[in-house]
Amino acid sequence: MTKVFISYAWESEEHREWVKALANRLLSDGIDAVLDQYDLELGDRLPQFMEKSVRSSDYVLIVCTPTYKQKADERIGGVGYEGHIISGELFSQRNERKFIPVLKEGSVKDCIPTFLEGKLAIDLSERGELEGYNDLLATLYGVKKKPKVAAVHRIAQASSKNVFEKREEEGEGSEPIRIVGIVVDEVREPRNDGTRGSALYEVPFRLSRRPSSLWREFFLKSWDLPPRFTTMHRPHIASVAGDEIILNGTTIEEVRDYHRDTLVLCVEEANKLEAEYLEKERKRQAREEAARSAYRKNVEDVAGTIDF
Repeated sequence: MTKVFISYAWESEEHREWVKALANRLLSDGIDAVLDQYDLELGDRLPQFMEKSVRSSDYVLIVCTPTYKQKADERIGGVGYEGHIISGELFSQRNERKFIPVLKEGSVKDCIPTFLEGKLAIDLSERGELEGYNDLLATLYGVKKKPKVAAVHRIAQASSKNVFEKREEEGEGSEPIRIVGIVVDEVREPRNDGTRGSALYEVPFRLSRRPSSLWREFFLKSWDLPPRFTTMHRPHIASVAGDEIILNGTTIEEVRDYHRDTLVLCVEEANKLEAEYLEKERKRQAREEAARSAYRKNVEDVAGTIDF
C-alpha cells in the first residue's frame, strides 16, 4: 500500500479540517495517509515524528499556502524543521518525485517555498480540485497517462497469425463482451476486524464470454486509468479470471453508487481497443501477404526470361 505523509502549516481550524478531509479522502481510496491529527500520540516527540514520517513514506504531500511558504522560507516552527528534513533528503537522495506540492489556495509564486521552486504542483483549490485530485491519485498509484509503448510492443511482437490462433484455441467468440451481472454466490464477506480496509471485500462480475488475454490487458489498463471516473475510483483492484471480472477491495454499495458505470465504460473501452488492434493486424497481414505474392510473381516472371 502506498504510504503518504501530509505536511502542512498549523493555521486556522478550517485549514486543519481541510487537510484532515484530504487525508480521509486518500484513505478511502486505498492510500495510507499519515497525518499528525491521526498518527501523533500524546507524549510523542514532534521532531522524531516528522523525521520518521518524511523518510519512511513513499510520497510527501506538502500543502502549500502563503503561511506555509513564509514559515518554510524563514525556518519557523514545525514547518521550518520539516523544510530542513525535506531539503536534506532532496539533496542527499535526489528523490525529486517523492515530494509533491499541493496548492490549496493562491498562486504558485505566493505559496511554493524556495526549496520546492520549479516543481510541478497539484492544484486542489476550488478552480482545479476535481482534475487535480484525479491526477494526484493516478500519481500515487503509479499510473501513467501516457500509454506504455513497451506493453503494446510486446503484443505486436507476436505475429498476427499467433494472435488469431490463440483466440481460436481459447474458444473466444467475436461478439463484444458485456457484463451479465454480479456473481452473488461468490461475493466475499468482509473481515470487519477493525483494521484499515477490513470492511472491503471481493465482488465478482460475470462476463458474456471468456475474454482473450489481449482483451484482459486492455481492460486492466483501462480500469487503472479510465477515460472518466469518480473520486471514489480505486485503481489496481481489478483482475480478470476466466469469464469473470473481480474487484478486490470494495463493497456492493460502492459498486452500485460508483463502480458500475466505470466497469461498463472500461469493458466498452477494452472491446474498442481490441477490435482496433485486431483490425490493424488483419490489414498488416493482408499487406504482408500481398507483398509476398508480388515478390513470388516477380521471381517467377524473371525466372521465365532466363534460358539455360
